[in-house]
Amino acid sequence: MKARYQYRFYPTDQQRMSLAQLFGCVRVVWNDALALCKQSQKLPSNGDLQKLVLTQAKKTEQRSWLSSVASIALQQSVADLGIAYKNFFDSLKGKRKGKKLGSPKFKKKSNQQSARLTRGGFSILHETVYLAKIGNVNPIWSRKLPSEPSSVTIIKDAAHRYFLSFVVEVEPININAKNKSIGIDLGIKTFAVMSDGEKAESPNYSRLDKRLRRKQKQLARQIKDSKRRSKTRIQIAKLHNKITDTRKDFLHKLSTKIVSENQTIILEDLNVSAMVKNRKLSRAISLQGWREFRTLSEAKSQKYNREFVVISRWEPTSQVCSECGYKWGKLDLKVRTVQCLNCGTEHDRDDNAAKNINKVGIGHCHDSKCTSRQSKTSNG
Repeated sequence: MKARYQYRFYPTDQQRMSLAQLFGCVRVVWNDALALCKQSQKLPSNGDLQKLVLTQAKKTEQRSWLSSVASIALQQSVADLGIAYKNFFDSLKGKRKGKKLGSPKFKKKSNQQSARLTRGGFSILHETVYLAKIGNVNPIWSRKLPSEPSSVTIIKDAAHRYFLSFVVEVEPININAKNKSIGIDLGIKTFAVMSDGEKAESPNYSRLDKRLRRKQKQLARQIKDSKRRSKTRIQIAKLHNKITDTRKDFLHKLSTKIVSENQTIILEDLNVSAMVKNRKLSRAISLQGWREFRTLSEAKSQKYNREFVVISRWEPTSQVCSECGYKWGKLDLKVRTVQCLNCGTEHDRDDNAAKNINKVGIGHCHDSKCTSRQSKTSNG
């Protein structure tokens, strides 16, 4: 299976200029090719696009400077546009899972910049990476590459940080699991409640989020294209990066721990896009990263040879007693504890839901006859 290994690096002043030129050429080629696609009645092939926006464009005065950067990166930009259109059409036809994708958009200079090089455009010697027409760079090797990379993506984010992202082949890891299965209920105050009783508290983003909101208000009042607005935009990007890095570190550690210790990982299919429409909870939900946690858990389950199960969002996991199976119905969010008068068990709301998620995921359902009893529950 393929995986990405990302490392930060610090280019010299000359390399920054060369990288800026590379990113600019990649962006122009993408935008030129996209403009041709939008003007054409039939989508041109990658070969035809490369002839128009590369081979022929380099012979003109307006685009002659495209020859000053690595041609591999420009060719990959056109290829990436073809992949973006394929994903867009597959999404329209229902062949692609997940949220519907929009058509490819024009790239902006102020957004994240990237350029991809295949094996002919880079090489690794000891701890130095050579990039075509850029030179040698020394990334911070936080971990070793498991195999020879097939490609590398040079990234400059909105906060002006530089990264190398390698695509490598990784072998599955065989580690014996301590537990057979685990159900996970995701929340806001407590990020994850496991069916074995363990809880994972998410990092506190409130301080960074408060600073971010203040800077966003400041940006809205500033004059467009002014130096102060540009400075504030970079400050906002840095705050976003701090929140993202903190969340990513937490989710990586939690998902690795859960997947390595359990044979079957069971999650609930949450309708996050509908949940964020709640104005009071939308910002708190967006900060948690539930979708990212699900993606990481699924990818690491393949890596560790684990079974990853997602149960239906319509399963009444918080409406059923995990002990006797009695269904008491919907509860307000402020109700955190429930006592089932059918069996007398007092449940923590999230802990009860996690146990039900685990039972549904492994195929153990309660007896439906229990739900028809005319018993009552008391809420706490």
